Amino acid sequence: MILNGLFEQELKVVNIGLDSFQQALEQAGFTAVQVNWSPPAGGDEDVMAALKKLGL
Repeated sequence: MILNGLFEQELKVVNIGLDSFQQALEQAGFTAVQVNWSPPAGGDEDVMAALKKLGL
C-alpha cells in the first residue's frame, strides 16, 4: 500500500486509553474498539520482574 493511499481508507481505531477517546471517535463517525488493558501485575516492577523470571 502506498502511504498516500492510507488516508483514502476508512479509519478504524483500536483504543487502549481513555474511554472518552473512543467515544469521541465514534461520535465523529469513525469505527473504534475499546480494549480494557492494564499493565501486568498492576505496574508493580518487583512483581513484573518475578513474573519474568517465572517465564510468565
